[in-house]
Amino acid sequence: MVSENFKIIQEKENSLLDRKEVKLILESKTNPTTLDSEKLISERFSKPVENIAIKGINGKFGRNTFLIEAHIYNSPNEKIRTESKQKTKKKKKEGAK
Repeated sequence: MVSENFKIIQEKENSLLDRKEVKLILESKTNPTTLDSEKLISERFSKPVENIAIKGINGKFGRNTFLIEAHIYNSPNEKIRTESKQKTKKKKKEGAK
């Protein structure tokens, strides 16, 4: 399991898409998994894991810090509705190439 030594560096409310967008720095000796990151954010923001979409986990070689970007939705339905549209747009763009 990943250590819980983290710091929130950005927290933004996006009322148009009914979500909170967060960026945090996590200190850990091992690479955090998506599931570990979801659990960590779920505990911190008191939201169910189903409402969280991890957008990226980025680390640099030789460092024990990781930048985690996530979207926290108010309901699972909002997550499904918004995230599926983004994936569909990306697939259409790739298909056009």
